[in-house]
Amino acid sequence: MSGTRSPSPTAPATDPREVVLIAFGSLSDPSPQDAAIAALAEEVAAERPGWRVRGATMAAEGSIAAAFDGLGPGAEVFPLLMSDGWLLRRVLRDALAAVGRGDAPPRTPIGLMPSFHAHCAGLIRDGLAQAGLAAADTTVVLAAHGSARGPRPAACARALCDELLRRTGVRAVVPGYLEEAPFLADALAAAPAPALCLPCFMTNAFHATSDVPGAVAESGFAGPVLAAAGTAPGIAALIADALAVAAPGTRAA
Repeated sequence: MSGTRSPSPTAPATDPREVVLIAFGSLSDPSPQDAAIAALAEEVAAERPGWRVRGATMAAEGSIAAAFDGLGPGAEVFPLLMSDGWLLRRVLRDALAAVGRGDAPPRTPIGLMPSFHAHCAGLIRDGLAQAGLAAADTTVVLAAHGSARGPRPAACARALCDELLRRTGVRAVVPGYLEEAPFLADALAAAPAPALCLPCFMTNAFHATSDVPGAVAESGFAGPVLAAAGTAPGIAALIADALAVAAPGTRAA
């Protein structure tokens, strides 16, 4: 797939890093998504022999504590989140403090990383090619969470739309949200054909497997719906490359 690997230099394979990947997960059915993030952590560790990489979700009780068990005080946190909004600044911060890891240095959330933007652009290009669509004629609807608790998730989604438009040369990239207007079903209904939809989620939790299909059915959208961005091939290598070259981010205030 195009645009998934970073050309940046990587850290030595023997660098003894300790990292916990943390996603939100699924409140309604936490175990499958918790297992999916744990499996992703194993894939990332396979990219960097000698590293200790664990996975956890905020939604699964005890998951974060179990992930940090046995790791040293310098273990880092890599947020598998699409923005630096309420989930990062409040929910994740409180969850880390609750297990005695309030000082764990967080990285930039994956959704804000240029390499993730390149990954999403590659998914769009691949989707266009598979559907036989011309980029200049096609509208992309970015399915995103949005938030009723603050503006940051929507602002980050709009910035990603702008970046994907620049990278792909499609006709337009527009957001459709689950928790705020413009809602996904409305954005899909308004998108002129030809169009495709990219769900910007890390896992195949309820949003990707129920909310998105529900919005597609409600809107009558007939274009391709791509795999959730965080589940597509290349994501483990992307995370490993980012961890190898990026300095720890500033802790959310």
